This record gives sequence, C-alpha cells and structure tokens, in this order.
Amino acid sequence: MLAKWSAFGLLTTLLCACPSGKPGSPAVGAGAGAPPAPEVGVVTTSFARVGLISELPGRTEAFRVAQVRARVAGILLKNQFTEGSDVMADQPLFQIDAAPYKATLGGAQANLIKAQANLAQAQALAERYKPLAEAHAVSQQEYVSAVAAFKQAQADVAVAQANIETAQLNVNYAAVRSPIAGRIGRALVTEGALVGQGEATPLALVQQIDPMYVNFTQSASEVMRMRSDMASGKLQSAQTSQAAKVQLLLEDGSVYSHTGQLIFSDLTVDASTGQVTLRAKFPNPKGLLLPGMFVRIQSQQATAAQAVLLPQQAVMRTGESDSVKVVSADGKVETRKVKLSGQQAGQWIVLEGLKDNEQVVVEGFQKMKGDAPVKPVSWKPAAAPDAPASSAAPSARP
Repeated sequence: MLAKWSAFGLLTTLLCACPSGKPGSPAVGAGAGAPPAPEVGVVTTSFARVGLISELPGRTEAFRVAQVRARVAGILLKNQFTEGSDVMADQPLFQIDAAPYKATLGGAQANLIKAQANLAQAQALAERYKPLAEAHAVSQQEYVSAVAAFKQAQADVAVAQANIETAQLNVNYAAVRSPIAGRIGRALVTEGALVGQGEATPLALVQQIDPMYVNFTQSASEVMRMRSDMASGKLQSAQTSQAAKVQLLLEDGSVYSHTGQLIFSDLTVDASTGQVTLRAKFPNPKGLLLPGMFVRIQSQQATAAQAVLLPQQAVMRTGESDSVKVVSADGKVETRKVKLSGQQAGQWIVLEGLKDNEQVVVEGFQKMKGDAPVKPVSWKPAAAPDAPASSAAPSARP
C-alpha cells in the first residue's frame, strides 16, 4: 500500500512540473514563432556642402629651361662649374680657346685707326677745295671727288667699328656663361672637344626648378559635364581665391607640403586623347620636385550644395549604374540608384538619388533575404587595431 501511494505522489509531482500549454507559456510555440529581424548596420543621410575635388595625373616641368650652346667655334679649354650644382645668371661655365678671336679683334682695331687717318685726310681735302671751287680756282669735278672721298672715309670708319664689335662679341662668346639662374646638369662635352663647328653645339642644360610647373590633363567630357551641372544649378562654381589652389600628391602617396596655384587651362582638346591640358605652379624652395616626376593633382573646381557622403562599402558599383540599399520606415529594403561624383576622404560623394534623413545599409548585406524586413542599427567604422604592445598586455578581467 505504501508503494502504491509513493507512485501516485511521483506522478502528481511530474504533472505539476509540466507546462500548462497555455498561450503565454514560453516553452510552447517557441520554435514555431517568427524569428527576429536581422540587424544591419546603417548610416543616416545628411545633406552637406561638399567641395568636388578632382584627382588628376600630371608631370612636373621646370619653370625655365635654357640650353647652353657654343656660339663660336673652337677647342674647349676648361669646364668651370660643378655638375648638378646651382648656378647664377651670367656665371662662366665653359672656356673656348679665344686666341684666334683676340687676334681678329686686334686686326679690326688696327683697321679702325687706318680708316680714321684716311677720314681726317679726306675731310681736310674736301674743306680746302670748297672755297677754291666757289672761286673757280679748281674745277667742280675735283671738288665733287674730294667730297666723295670724304664720305667714303666716313663709311670705312663705320665698317671698322662694326668689325671691332663683331670681334669683341666673338671674344666674349668664347667665355660661355649661364643664360639663367638655376640648376645645371651634366656637361655634354669634355675638354679638348671641337665645338661650334658648323652649328651651335649643346654644352649643358640649366633648369630653374623654383617654382615648378605641373602639367596635368582632365577629360573633356568631365569638364563639359561639370559645366552642364553648373548651368543647371546642381553644382556651384568655386570662384573664391581658394578655388585656384591645388594640392600635389607625390609618387609615394604623400601630400606635398606646399600648395600650388592653377594658372593655365588649354582652350583646345587633344584630338587623340580627348583631354584638356591644365597647368599649376608650385613653390619648390628645397628642390624636392624634379622635372619629369609623375604626380597627381587634387583640384577643387566646383561645390555641391546638397551632397551626401557615404562609406565606400555602402555603394554597389556595376558597369551600368551605381546603387545603394535603403531601409524604409517599415524595415523593408529597397535598391536605389545614385549618381556619384568621386571620393573624398575615403567616402563616396552622392549628388542624386538620396533624400535627407534616410537609412543606407553599410554592413550586413548577407543577412538580407528578399523582401524580409530588417532591423537597422547605427553603423560605426571599425576601430583601428591596437598596437602590438597593448594587445600583448595581460587582461585585467579576473
């Protein structure tokens, strides 16, 4: 009898422990209910005034370039500069053998003295014949001949003076000087070479590299599209003093410390490339920029009054269009086509396709299934990884 009552009590205890099966019971229907909406990271759009910065390829070019050439023929005697150094304007660079030209100069000076003596004699004869011709003491023909001889002597003096100037120029040209101030390259000839024989022999190249030009190109279609957007009011022309300023990125990606100024825009389009050439000028006091370097130019040419900045991963790009995923108020996700205008600080600049205060999906694309609703949560950029020293430190958590 005791065993029977014990079995009855155990059965009662088990029945009391079982869930009642009512709708509010957490154990019933838990597996059959709808799963929670997946969370996706979103950013909320906000219109802002954004300067549209174009990044364009370019190459550096010396501000001034002068080819040093031999203007007289002769043997090169010596080189008077250090290759790769800075030279001043009119600084002696090469010395050509000037002995033949000095001899020619001496002969020209002697001819001038002779011509001056003949001039004095002819002048005296013409002056003496003038009153005699008036008194008919000499024939008129003799007086005319005396006057003609005087004028001929004057011409001989002028020719002799011109020959002296020419000879002096040749003597001066034998000392080859720098036409401009700048940095000189390597010598193109060595001592003992015969230069200037038949043509002006190149001797060296001097380039002024402070300031420095940067020539870069921009697509003509991009220029026309930007002008069209300005005309329609979508963009505003950047006509402030800051608009003429441009930044330079070096080959290693670093930003050049000095700001340049846009000074030139070509009026014609290259028929072979469809590009328009532009030119900027940059200070180069330390000579960091060298002619022929490949660089990139960042130039602000327009401003968008109502633009949206989005993280790069939020935009899906295809060959046909660009689009984003937008979460509506009911949690549904729709695809929205957008119009981009380059990047700024690692973010896409969206000009069209979005409204203010909309939620754009940045993270969690793999969680979205068809038309199923999602739960938007605020997205934050991933924090930078800790330094190795801090990551190796022991945890303070017990």
